[in-house]
Formats: sequence, C-alpha cells, structure tokens
Amino acid sequence: MKKPIVAIVGRPNVGKSTLFNRIIRKRVAIVDDQPGVTRDRHYATTDWAGVDFDLLDTGGYVPSSNDIFEQAIRKQVNYALYEADLVIFLTDATTGITPLDIDIAEILQKSGKKTLLVVNKVDNEHREDELYDFFQLGLGDPLGVSAIGGRAVGDFLDRVVELLPKGAAPKEQEVSLKLAILGRPNVGKSSFVNAVLGQDKMIVTEIAGTTRDSIDTRVHYQGRSLILIDTAGLRKRARVNENIEFFSTVRTGNAIERCDVAVVMIDATELMTDQDKTIIMTAADLGKGVVIAVNKWDLIEKDSLTARRFEKDMQDKLRDLNFLPIMFISALTKQRIYKVLEVAFSVHEERMKRLVTADLNRWLQEAIEQHHPPAFGTKWVKINYVTQTKISPPLFIFFTNEPKGIKKNYRNYLENKLREQFGFFGVPIRLAFRRKNK
Repeated sequence: MKKPIVAIVGRPNVGKSTLFNRIIRKRVAIVDDQPGVTRDRHYATTDWAGVDFDLLDTGGYVPSSNDIFEQAIRKQVNYALYEADLVIFLTDATTGITPLDIDIAEILQKSGKKTLLVVNKVDNEHREDELYDFFQLGLGDPLGVSAIGGRAVGDFLDRVVELLPKGAAPKEQEVSLKLAILGRPNVGKSSFVNAVLGQDKMIVTEIAGTTRDSIDTRVHYQGRSLILIDTAGLRKRARVNENIEFFSTVRTGNAIERCDVAVVMIDATELMTDQDKTIIMTAADLGKGVVIAVNKWDLIEKDSLTARRFEKDMQDKLRDLNFLPIMFISALTKQRIYKVLEVAFSVHEERMKRLVTADLNRWLQEAIEQHHPPAFGTKWVKINYVTQTKISPPLFIFFTNEPKGIKKNYRNYLENKLREQFGFFGVPIRLAFRRKNK
C-alpha cells in the first residue's frame, strides 16, 4: 500500500508550520507571527516508532473569506483533505474556540475523514484545564501539545501512528532528477508546475510573490521519477525586507544547491533583465545544469524571426553561457512544457557524463595542433595530458609545465573545443590546470 498521508489543518496562526517542523525534526515550512504565512501545501516524509508517513502542512483555513489569497488557501486545504488518510485539526489554547474553529470542525465532520483534534500552546499543566472547552467541537478527545517547546508531542505522535492505516509502504521509485524551477516573482513558475501536474497543486494568482516557500513535488514522467522544486521568486537582495521574504530567498538558495538542473523562467513580455541574468549565473556558478524557459510566449506578436531575435539578445547578455538551451513556452496553454522536462533530463545526462581518458587526450592533441598555447614570458607552455576527475558538474584536470601560463582566452578556447567534440549541452564544466611532476 502507499505511504499514509497526514494533513495538518487549522485557522491562521495556530502553529501549524511550527508543529510540522517539530514532527519532521527540521525547519522546512516558514514560521512567522503574521497570519497566512503558509500559503501552499508542504510535503515531507517522516517517521515515528518505525512507521513512515507523509506529512502535509497547509495554509491557514478561512472558510468564507473573499480575500484572494485566503480563497486560494481554502482550495489548497480542500485538496489536502481529499488526499489525507488522517487529518490533524490544530487549534490554539491561548485564544480558545473561535467561530472559525467551529466552521472548520463542521467541514471536517461532513468530510468523514479520520480526524485528530489537537490543541496547541498548552505549554504547562495549568493549561490542561482549558482542553475541556474543545470537546464542544464534536471531534473527540482533544490532545494538548506545545509545538514550539515539544511538550507532549511524543504522546501525540503515538496517537497519530495508532490512527494510520496499517501495512508496509512500498519502496519509493528512485528519483532520476531533482529539477528546481527558478525565476523572478510572477514569471509563471507555479503555473508551469501546475501545468505539468495537471492540477492546482500550488497557489497561482496574478500577485507577485505568491509562492513564499520552495515546494517539492514528485512527478512520474515517461517511466522516470523527478522532483519538481517550485521556489519563491528571487528578488534583488536590496528588496528583501520582510522576514518572510528573507527566509524564502534563503530557502530558494538551498533549493538551487540541492537540485541537479535548474529551469530558469523568464517573462517574454519583459525580455531578459539583469536579475534574470544573475539567477542564471548563480545556478551555473554552483555547477547546476540550466535550461532557460521563456514563458508567456503566447502573449508575444511573432513573425518567423522573433524567436531568433530573442535568442540572440539573451546570448549577447549571457556571453560565456551561450551553451544553455533556450526554450519558448506557455505555461497557460501548455505549449512545450513537457519538452522542457525532456530537455532537462538530457541536460542531467550530460552533467553525469564521464569521458574516457584516451579519448580526451586524442582530442587534446588535435586542439593543441590547431592552436598552441601562447608562450609564458620566454617559456614555452606545454600541456601534457588531461583527465576527467569529477561529474556533476564535470571537472577536467590539465597537467602542464606552467599552469600560470594558461590565460583566460586559451581556457575559453579549450572549453569551446571540448564542447564541440563532446557536447555538455546546458552544463557548466570546470577546467583546472596543475603542474606536471618532473
């Protein structure tokens, strides 16, 4: 059977993300005093007493609000209720029962989902007396915990495990690719993920900055498994003022570090900006495969040369990164979105490629015959041999009599010749030069 899913629901600011982080024993969901911080669902696999389960953290639930974000969050929580095997309804001992709690309790009762009523912020035994008021919600015996302090969380998790469906979960299919979706706010990252998934798994609105956390979603595509990481829009550092924006930017940086390939989305209606270039260079500098996806292509008036002009403009701005694939897509109409996945898999394979040393050295001799390295002062520079020592990203070590004599223009020559011969499309490669032992 599949791994059971546990969803945490509740009104805004009762401590859902704090409890989520406490259960999985790491900080994943953003925690802030501002209501509504958790706008999307967050998945994490965790375990207790030898039982594995998927934990799902949702946004604060406001059943009848007209606020655009709260309406979208309500839709997300309904998806969570649909997916979950067990619902944790989290309330707050410090505020007692509110009308929102009563509304949510009624929805849970009608859903027929197995529900565990939990009262948060029961920080000491004196607060235990306040639990009795929560019986009126009609969801059984309330359990008092302190998510921030950890009080009674062990007993709570024992109860969670008791209520989960019994049976062993199958081993997950190995993930072939971790794919981060990057870009400035409101370029269409979540719309792209939703188009791939075929459902609104992320909140998509027209307001920039909707996705505050990076969110992982497993996707099976043509017999292969990948993780899509949808990140908060990357802003210029000077514009990151709120705590929430700061944490999201930090989390996005972490997402880049743990991905294999980054799809950097650019808004076709705005052309490439300096911030777009910075995002691309950040991913490349960290050795990640990069695919550039120009989104909202459906909004552009086009002729037969429009795409080529866009490409040339971007290549002129990127210069040393002209080996990156550029694709023109529409997340709204789903134009070429699956082609992006196919190209990302190809880039990942290039990033994992290891060359045979004999082939490399045959290539090196031909490259040197066509263009010998310039002299270093009065000294002839000789490159004796080359070997690949790493993948992900590929690293090539050249052994020479004078490492300082290999200047940037000759390094660029060798990299270009290497790519001509062996590919490495979409992949930054590293060249290092070491002195050959006599």
